[in-house]
Amino acid sequence: MATAEGDRPVGSSSSETGNSASQRGVNRVLHKLANSLEAGEFYEAHMMYRTLYFRYTAQKRYQDCLNLLFDGAEKLIAKDQHSSAADLALLLIDTLEKRGSLPGDNNFYWVPRLGSLIRGFSPTTVERDTFIQRVVKWSSGLHGKYGHPVLHKLIAHVYWADGNVELARHHYLLCQDGSLCGRVLIEISVSKGFRSEVDLFLVQAVLQQLSLKDQRTAEVMFYEYTRYHPKILRHEFPFREPLVNFLYCLFRLIDTKSVNGFRALRKLYDPSLKRDTSFLKYLTKIGIVYFDEQPEVPHSGPSGLGGMIGDIFNRLMQGFDDEDIDEPQSSERRHNANNELD
Repeated sequence: MATAEGDRPVGSSSSETGNSASQRGVNRVLHKLANSLEAGEFYEAHMMYRTLYFRYTAQKRYQDCLNLLFDGAEKLIAKDQHSSAADLALLLIDTLEKRGSLPGDNNFYWVPRLGSLIRGFSPTTVERDTFIQRVVKWSSGLHGKYGHPVLHKLIAHVYWADGNVELARHHYLLCQDGSLCGRVLIEISVSKGFRSEVDLFLVQAVLQQLSLKDQRTAEVMFYEYTRYHPKILRHEFPFREPLVNFLYCLFRLIDTKSVNGFRALRKLYDPSLKRDTSFLKYLTKIGIVYFDEQPEVPHSGPSGLGGMIGDIFNRLMQGFDDEDIDEPQSSERRHNANNELD
C-alpha cells in the first residue's frame, strides 16, 4: 500500500529531490573530469576538481572531498602536472583543517598519504615548501607541538634525496629516531666534515635534541654515533675526545637531577665548550629544563666553529617555542649528499 502524501515528513520530498539533483550534477562533473584526464586536458580537469571541492565542502562531505583531492593530486603528479597537483594538495589540507579531528578518528591515516604526495612533487615545484609547512602545522595541531615524527621522517628523506642537508637534518632531528639521526650525522661528518670536528657534530646535535626535551632520542643518537663513527678514537667511555666525555657525563647527571653536578661539569669542560660559543644557549636551556636552574644572561658573539658544521641546527629552535632561546644568525656551507638513508 502506497504511503499517503500526508504521511510523509514535511519537506522530505523537496529535500530528496534537491539531494538527487545535486548528486546528478556531481556525477556529471565527475564524468567530464574523467574524460578531461583521459584526453590530456589537464587545466579543465584541475578546474573541475576545484568545482567539486567547493560543492563537497559546502555540503560538509569532507571524506568524499578528501578522497577526491588525494586521488586527483596523485593523478596529476603522474601526468607531471605538479603545480596543479600541489594546488589540490593545498585544498586537501584546507579540508582536513575544516573537518577537524573527529571523535575516535585516527588522523595518522593521512600522515603517510600526505608524505607520499610530498615525495611525488618535483623539487622545483614552487608550492612544495608551502605544502610541507602547512602539513607540519596541521600535524602539530593533532599530534603534539612539533608534529608527527613519522611525518618528519618522510619529509627528511625527501630533502635528503634532494641534497638539501640542512633541511633534511632539521626534520631528522624531529623524527624521534635516534639511530637514524646518528647514522645521518656519521654520513655527513665522514663525507663533508673536518677530522677536528668529529666531536662537534655530535655535541651540537645532542645539545639541541636535549633542548627539545627529547632525552631518549638524544641518548640513542649518542650511542649510535660513538659506536659506529670510524673516526672516533675510542668507542666506549672514557672517550678520547673531551666533549664526548662531557656528553656521557651530562646524560648521567640528567638522571640524578643534580644542579651542582651540572655546574661543576660545565666548569670542568669549559675550555672545550668554548670551541663554539653557541653551546652556551643550549646548555642554558638544558639547565632550565632538566635541573631547574635559573637562566643566565646570554653572551653574544660569533661562533668559534669553522668548516661544514657551523651552527648547523639553527633552524630547529626558530619558532618552536616562545620560551626557547633566540637563535643568532650564522652561515653554513651548503653541500649535496645524494645517497638516501633509510
